[in-house]
Amino acid sequence: MPAGKADPEGEASVSVVGVALDRGEEPETRALRAAARFLLHELARVSPGRSVEVRVVPVAAVQAVAGPRHTRGTPPSVVETDPATWFRLATGRLAWDEALRSGAVRASGARSDLSAYLPLT
Repeated sequence: MPAGKADPEGEASVSVVGVALDRGEEPETRALRAAARFLLHELARVSPGRSVEVRVVPVAAVQAVAGPRHTRGTPPSVVETDPATWFRLATGRLAWDEALRSGAVRASGARSDLSAYLPLT
């Protein structure tokens, strides 16, 4: 599903995944992917722009954060992580600095620090 479209199951999936993680359980893959897409869409909605590409592999990617716009190739700032890490970051279960230190997030470029925009919920 393209990141530009809201996932119809996304908002409900955020609650389901949150409950599973808070219980120490592994969330269902489908729910985790839907929640990650929804939270990516939320980031793009609350921080519109095209200066940072946020990639949640293999789920989706969005461009967000105001600043210089790129038109071709890789954007000047890129953030890449997995669905579970993105979910934890976006919901306040993981701090940005901790995710960077552990290597769970790879971030490059002058605008790649998303700590001012997280958590989303």
